Amino acid sequence: MHFYDGHFGGMHLIWWIIWIILIAWIFFIPADIPYQKTKKESPLDILKKRFAKGEISKEEFEDSKKILNSESTKNLNS
Repeated sequence: MHFYDGHFGGMHLIWWIIWIILIAWIFFIPADIPYQKTKKESPLDILKKRFAKGEISKEEFEDSKKILNSESTKNLNS
């Protein structure tokens, strides 16, 4: 078989293009998937992060947590 007599030259080029597209997709596309669902942070998660960073004191954390829990139970009952 003679691969370079004009019969298979184009196929070699097509495989290179396929590999380049595949490698580009692996490295660039997953960073921005259009229909990817992002998890929204709940108010309690934000409160926990603020407490962990030291932005609020333990008392403020406990008071805010009670308020959030009471609001969530109100929303569930209505």
